[in-house]
Amino acid sequence: MDGESGDPMKAYRVTGTAPFGSQRQPFSYDVPAANSDAATEHVYSILGSRHRMKRRSIHIDTADEIDPRTSTEPSILNHFREEIAAQGGTLAPAAEEE
Repeated sequence: MDGESGDPMKAYRVTGTAPFGSQRQPFSYDVPAANSDAATEHVYSILGSRHRMKRRSIHIDTADEIDPRTSTEPSILNHFREEIAAQGGTLAPAAEEE
């Protein structure tokens, strides 16, 4: 296996709610994935690994494809850097430093 799949990667924004501490809080992750199911699985993996959450406690509302230029997530900007540069740069506002 060369690590490449037949599907081209796309950027997805996965939103939902999960128990962070004693409250359920909304979350949003931008991830590169081949399809929305793969993006959902990746978010389950992130939340399970970082926060020790079980899949049944995570409620995912949407997994929508987004334009990579609108994301501020470093993994999206890195994965789609050539495509973003070819289209004239990011559309997301740059965060101001204080």
